[in-house]
Amino acid sequence: MSTAAVETARPIQVQNLAKRFGSLIALDGVSLELAPGECLGLLGPNGAGKSTLIRAVVGRVRPDSGSIRIFGAEASTRAARQALGWVPQELAIYPRLTCRENLLAFGKYQGLSGASLTEQAAWCLKWAALEDRANDPAGKLSGGMKRRLNMAAGIIHRPRLVLMDEPTVGVDPQSRNRIFEMIEALRADGMALLYTTHHMEEAERLCDRIAIVDHGKIIAEGTRDELVSNAFGTRTEVVAQFAGDPARIEEWVRQRGGKIVAGAAQFSIDRPTEITPLLAAATDQGLEVDDVSLRRPNLESVFLHLTGRELRD
Repeated sequence: MSTAAVETARPIQVQNLAKRFGSLIALDGVSLELAPGECLGLLGPNGAGKSTLIRAVVGRVRPDSGSIRIFGAEASTRAARQALGWVPQELAIYPRLTCRENLLAFGKYQGLSGASLTEQAAWCLKWAALEDRANDPAGKLSGGMKRRLNMAAGIIHRPRLVLMDEPTVGVDPQSRNRIFEMIEALRADGMALLYTTHHMEEAERLCDRIAIVDHGKIIAEGTRDELVSNAFGTRTEVVAQFAGDPARIEEWVRQRGGKIVAGAAQFSIDRPTEITPLLAAATDQGLEVDDVSLRRPNLESVFLHLTGRELRD
């Protein structure tokens, strides 16, 4: 493929990707695309197939069938590898090397040398807010700093497409916010991102579009508002807390078309005025209402609606 064709192609195109590990189906006909400069979030629970998909793209897992193209080139080609950066979920840094030495080493792996390598390492240290720790051994860093160095090592060559596999795993809230800022800086620089997470708030903050992954399949895809609209239209959720026998409450809730989530009853209604007859029906059945609220459905509501379980399950 010519250089011009690679420049104008989609950052990533995955078609009908399948992978089985023994009896376990890890990927079941997955297809997706990214637009230039877009961040696509893969949202799903642990074991849904997100990491397997990422590893297939970077060549760590060989798919049983399907195709992967990076900027129009086969994923295994030199052109694709040069355009691709990967931040794995597991820390992939050398603990005995300093932060700068780690970046210089990973830069050499990507073919950088001389002034370009030095400049890129300096840029990464600044981007990761590790300039003052440049000469400290990586093994002495805090967990959040190691994560940031891990990210810097994955983008030392300034790729045009970056795959991030749950980069905030195990970090504190302050470190997570710093990582968000780093990712937003990459987006402002025009990089395309494929971002896996099982945190709703991360997907909502960082991603232009979200693909919900469950049991090796993409079961829904779109913007946050599109996902909510497709699942619920203009409907509103009623969340109620009832006092009394849990089994009796659950039976009544299900009879009324609702469900119990985290101990609360949830109903979906077309108009807010429908809440009055709903609560009147509860009273007629002798159920005591402790609390009730109205809320628009969110990503968590969509995931529960599509899979029948909460994301943390």
